[in-house]
Order: sequence, then C-alpha cells, then structure tokens
Amino acid sequence: MSFNIALSGLNAATADLGTISNNIANANTSGFKQSRTEFGDLFRRSSYETSRTAAGAGVSVQRVAQQFDQGTINSTGNSLDLAISGDGFFTLSDTNGARVYSRAGAFGTDRSGYVVNASGQRLQVYPPQNNGSTFNTGSLVDLRLSTSTSPPSATSEIEANFNLVATASAPASATFSPDDANSYNSTRSITVYDSLGTPHTASMYFVKTAATGAWDMHVAIDGTATGTPIALQFDSSGTLTTPSNALASLGAVTLSNGAAPLSLSFDLAGTTQYGDTFSVGTLAQDGYATGQLGGLSVTEGGVVQALFTNGQAVNIGQLAMASFPNMQGLQQQGSSGWVETYSSGQSVLGVAGSAGFGTIQAGALESSNVDLTEQLVSMMTAQRNYQANSQVISTTDQLLQTIMNLR
Repeated sequence: MSFNIALSGLNAATADLGTISNNIANANTSGFKQSRTEFGDLFRRSSYETSRTAAGAGVSVQRVAQQFDQGTINSTGNSLDLAISGDGFFTLSDTNGARVYSRAGAFGTDRSGYVVNASGQRLQVYPPQNNGSTFNTGSLVDLRLSTSTSPPSATSEIEANFNLVATASAPASATFSPDDANSYNSTRSITVYDSLGTPHTASMYFVKTAATGAWDMHVAIDGTATGTPIALQFDSSGTLTTPSNALASLGAVTLSNGAAPLSLSFDLAGTTQYGDTFSVGTLAQDGYATGQLGGLSVTEGGVVQALFTNGQAVNIGQLAMASFPNMQGLQQQGSSGWVETYSSGQSVLGVAGSAGFGTIQAGALESSNVDLTEQLVSMMTAQRNYQANSQVISTTDQLLQTIMNLR
C-alpha cells in the first residue's frame, strides 16, 4: 500500500514539475497565461475499515488551472501590435474557419492584406456601415487592409483671414492683371484640388479702390483671372461689412483636364482693415488629393482606422472582443490560443471598453504573466516533494527487505 501511495506522490510531483517547467519556458511568450497544478487526496476504504481506521490512498492531479491574470503591457511602437488592458480575448479565424481566441496581439499582414498572427489566423472585426460612422455588430469579417487609393475631394471652400492695410492707396495701374504687380496691393496663394485630385493654384489679389474702406478681391486659378471681382467693404473701425456674413462665392471655373468645374466659396470672417501692415491669419481649404495607405491606427475602443497620405482616416472595422462564463474551461491550442468548450460556455462577443471588456492599447504587447521568482520557489517545493516520496519508497523497500531476510 505504501508503495502505491508514494508512487501517486511521485506522479503528482512530476506533473507539478511539468506545469512549472512549461510556465518557465514561456516566461517571454506574449499573451501566455501561466498554469497551476491542483491536487486532491485519494481515499479508498474497504468493507471492514471504519472511517477512524481507514488510511488515505495517495494523491491525484485534479486539474491544471490556467491563471488569467493581467500581464505587463510593454510598448513596441509597431502599429499592428495590440494589447488588451483588462478582460477579454481577440477573436481570430483559423485556416479552416474555426474560431480561436487569444491574448497575444502580435499581428502583421499576409500577401493578400489580411491582418494575421504568426500562425496565419485572421483577426476578426465588425464591418463598418453608414460610411464608417457605425459598425455592424451582428456579423464578423476578416480585417483586411485596403491597398486601394483614397479618392480625392474637390475644394469647395477657402477659409481666408487677412488684414488689409488701412492706409493703402489705389495701385498705379488702373487695369488689374495677375502679371502686373503695379495693378494690385497685396496677394496670397493657396493650393486647391479639383474632382480628379489635380492640384491648382488659387491666388487672391487685393486691389484698393477709390472709395473709403473699399477693396476688390480678384481670384486667379493657375495664373488666369476668373469670375468677377469680389467687393470688400470695411467700416470706420476696420470691420468687414461686405459681403454679407463675410461669405462670397466665385462662379464655376471650367478646367481643361476633364475634371468637374471648380466652384469655390470664400469664408472671410475675421478679415480686417487695420494699420499699415498686410498679414495673413488663416488660409485653409477643404479639398485633398488622391491618397495611398500610409499607416494604421487603433483606438482604445478597438476601432481600426486606415490612414492615407492625403490626411484622411477611414474606419475599416472594430475589433470583436470575446469573453466566457468560465475561462478555466477554455482548451489551450498552443501559440497562446484557446478554443471554446462545453465547460467554458459559449463566447460572449462585444467591443473594447464596454461592460466586461478591457480597452485596446495599440503599439504594445501584453507579456506573459509568469512570475519567475514564484516559479523557481515552486520548483524547489515540487523537487522536495518528489524526493520525500522517493524516500518513502526507499524506506518501504527496506522494510520489505527486512521481512524477506527473516529466518
């Protein structure tokens, strides 16, 4: 009987050492969760033994419990490295379409542009709808980085804030021409874009007229004057009174490259006539050219945005997070992945930052939650347990040998 009891102790200590060694081996594995060996005593009682006289029958390994404590989050600077701060798992699609769940967020792209981990499992997101302002949380799709270009947008408004010289006189040349510097007082230019994304230079020329506080603003596109001058009128305090509401429009400008006619409006709010110095406060426009994919951004809520070289950010998905009624019931698959089992219960999907789910930190990875010091101490304890059970077997062997030597 003592042999069997000690043998069960040896098996339990061996299992414990196996768990500890696996924890230590994965101390630097991103998203790895350490395990703990849990034991239970064995008790068998024969028909003639009472509870007071019966002895235990040894020990057994009841389960190897996973510990889902938060690991340290370390910054990496890689935009496709993602870490979960709090509860939840990334949802992945395996090559056969099966769902896999992971805390390891080291992602990259495959040759088709899908966001995958090192095992080729694709990251799952909720697809955008309503031009990316909301997401369809009723379906999951593979996250894919678009290699297409971001379409251009024609300039429709120019926001201009100037200070014109209050002491200015009418220019020497009475007839305005963009090529004659003597026909205007001041000028500024800005790049605008047509419907094809082609840039054009829009120049504004300010010409002082004979009337007090009166100016004409001429507009030229690519050096060619277009439309009629926009009349500007300032009161005695230098405040712009005309045009009404400081808004003016330029007639449609026909372009030669096949783009739609360029229609520009001007927001001149804040334009003034003070002192003897011409200055520019604000000069901006709302158009942009064609853009190429230049980067990726992920918000704390898991919204994935494609960043284009024309300054535009497009929502391409929201990370699908998963939680389980019983995380201990998840089955490990290797590569820091788990699959759902009957014991774990069905996955509950949601988004980062909502109830029951942590937030996403982009450009970072969650390290293993293994405490090496703790594991080394546990290893020494398991070693002592193994040695003690070995000593029980050795002692029992000596007792049996003594009995065998009786004459």
